Amino acid sequence: MTAEMSASVPKIEIVGLDKEFDLGGGETRRVVDDISFTVEPGEFVSVIGPSGCGKSTMFNIIAGLEEPDLGEVRVDGQNVVGQREHFAYMPQKDLLFPWRTIVENGALGLEVQGMPKKKALERSKSFFRTFGLAGYEDSHPYELSGGMRQRAALLRTVVQGREILLLDEPFGALDSLTRIEMQNWLQGVWSEYSWTAVLITHDIREAVYLSDRVIVLTARPASVRLELEIDLPRPRDLSVTTSHEFIAYEEQLIEVLHEESRKAFAQQNGAPRS
Repeated sequence: MTAEMSASVPKIEIVGLDKEFDLGGGETRRVVDDISFTVEPGEFVSVIGPSGCGKSTMFNIIAGLEEPDLGEVRVDGQNVVGQREHFAYMPQKDLLFPWRTIVENGALGLEVQGMPKKKALERSKSFFRTFGLAGYEDSHPYELSGGMRQRAALLRTVVQGREILLLDEPFGALDSLTRIEMQNWLQGVWSEYSWTAVLITHDIREAVYLSDRVIVLTARPASVRLELEIDLPRPRDLSVTTSHEFIAYEEQLIEVLHEESRKAFAQQNGAPRS
């Protein structure tokens, strides 16, 4: 962890989030149940949990795309529920516009905010070397590999200059080799830019490899089951994944996640949650 994490006020505070959805006919479904956790400045936190537990709903609330029934999302101590401008949000799919060049895709968010197109393009272009995209400014998305498209999508996300990254399984669709390369690359740029990052992932190894802490959510309705600090030296390379410490973290998370997954399976088959 960085020295900035000693600050008294967390960068992000999630306080007692509750959310349920109306299913019609007088029925409701609670998907988020009193979730609370913090993220310190410059920290990288991953969130894992069983499929369908409510991770995406929680993430949408944090990003300002949905509002909770109860609870707060605080940034630097201020309640920002329903506000989007504090976060750079990267969804699972790259969502690059095929008719725009890569530099034009990178500038899009700035143009939407009112920045003149020429200035937006210049700012977008200034990130291309850091993001491994130099020489591809005038290419179109179909000309790029999957990993390059994801880097372009993250460029478009961070070019707006926000300090907090919300990453919703950004590497889930990539092959295993490209995914490892992207994890290494993300670790490097995260450290260089001192972002505060929250990642949703189904990949336990990815969570341990990238994170300072891993938060495990319960089966639906989601609440925090476990917060596990990952005490491994940085920068990390692939050799750390074979260490006894890394494997121990993996085994602990697998055990807890499998237990919650069994509960989720029981729910889907009609058994009440214990």
